[in-house]
Amino acid sequence: MNDLITSALLILVFTVSLGIIYPFAVWGVSQVVFPHQVNGSLIEKDGKIIGSELVGQNFSGEKYFHSRLSANNYDAANSGGTNLGPTSQKLIDRVKTDAEKLQTENSTKPIPADLVTTSASGLDPHISPAAAEFQIPRIARERNMSETDLRAIVAKHTEDRTFGIFGEPRVNILMLNLELNKK
Repeated sequence: MNDLITSALLILVFTVSLGIIYPFAVWGVSQVVFPHQVNGSLIEKDGKIIGSELVGQNFSGEKYFHSRLSANNYDAANSGGTNLGPTSQKLIDRVKTDAEKLQTENSTKPIPADLVTTSASGLDPHISPAAAEFQIPRIARERNMSETDLRAIVAKHTEDRTFGIFGEPRVNILMLNLELNKK
């Protein structure tokens, strides 16, 4: 009987300490130290939430940098890829169609892979600097801006590798397009 009481008390102690106290302590510290990140890195404009730095969204206008494609229309509740393999005719046809469309936009440069492929989650908020560079002539034309000015804005929003070693350089599309709207 003593073992049963001891076991029940330990379950109660561990449940309260690790299931309630510890999570609230971590949440409280993170709210003080990293409030923007903990709350989803949300971006507000005129008191209205317009997006998150961490979740991709669709920018379809010709005067905006386009995001990486999403297999699920950027639906965060349904993140995931298409599960189409490299031999899938449906995938091959879609990539060819997208590549042909992009080639008409900028026929002088090779098309970066991230402009015709989806990310694993379908919610990637970044594109490569090469994908941003590929889109500069179209956006310069549409916004009546110089390509040099656009390159400076892209460079300003290009993030380096995390800690200098993890990942690849990347450009956050939401932040970049918001900067363009200020011009």
